[in-house]
Amino acid sequence: MNNKLNDLNKTKRPLFAIVYDKLYKLIMDGTFPPDSKLPTEPELAKVFGVSRMTLRHALSLLQEDGLVKNIHGKGNFITKYHKNKNMPGLEKLGNPLYKCYPEKVEDVEINFRIELVSDYAKQVLHRSNMTAVVAFERWYKRGNLVVAYAFTMMAIEAVSELDLDLQNEQQILEMLDQKVYELANSSSIEIKRSNSINSPSLKYQIFNGNECDLILESVYISDKYPVVYNKYYIPAELSQIMINASK
Repeated sequence: MNNKLNDLNKTKRPLFAIVYDKLYKLIMDGTFPPDSKLPTEPELAKVFGVSRMTLRHALSLLQEDGLVKNIHGKGNFITKYHKNKNMPGLEKLGNPLYKCYPEKVEDVEINFRIELVSDYAKQVLHRSNMTAVVAFERWYKRGNLVVAYAFTMMAIEAVSELDLDLQNEQQILEMLDQKVYELANSSSIEIKRSNSINSPSLKYQIFNGNECDLILESVYISDKYPVVYNKYYIPAELSQIMINASK
């Protein structure tokens, strides 16, 4: 760490790429262990003999890779969420939250309300003859922290189709989190980035949820319309989205 990279300017590779490689190696070999704080940006820039702009470019790539997280006002920290190449991907049916959130969820709180049919509900559920919509909210918790949030829309007719008892909280949670995927034959997923999740109107605030990966999901049991439409919010610095493509 005390030796500058004297020949940085002699190579054709971009400086930020070299700094990235060096920091990546230091992280992966444990020189900077999980949860440790990196030296300040001026200190790192001096060590590598580069500008702070170059250093920040390398750090931004490490943040994208899930190896470094920046906490405003505190600095850059090494995460413990290294990419797991064997983790299940979004290419197979299954609850995407459990595939993209690498820690163990310890508890899930759920509630619901029945709403009038809106134009938005008709659009996402593809059902024009609904009489009402059930809106479910789920807060995924780890310890005393809310670490993810899910919003689900379902036509009231689907409650009967799935033989759900809206007074049975455990049955509803099992259906939304697991069984609907066992019954489904397909799903469609869209991935976006959202910074609107920690609204004062919500019951809880998501831990480190200023910016979230937003997974929009339609789950189909029949080919006519989705049985549920889900919106999963996972804090960007905790989210690990994997798609295992093959021929």
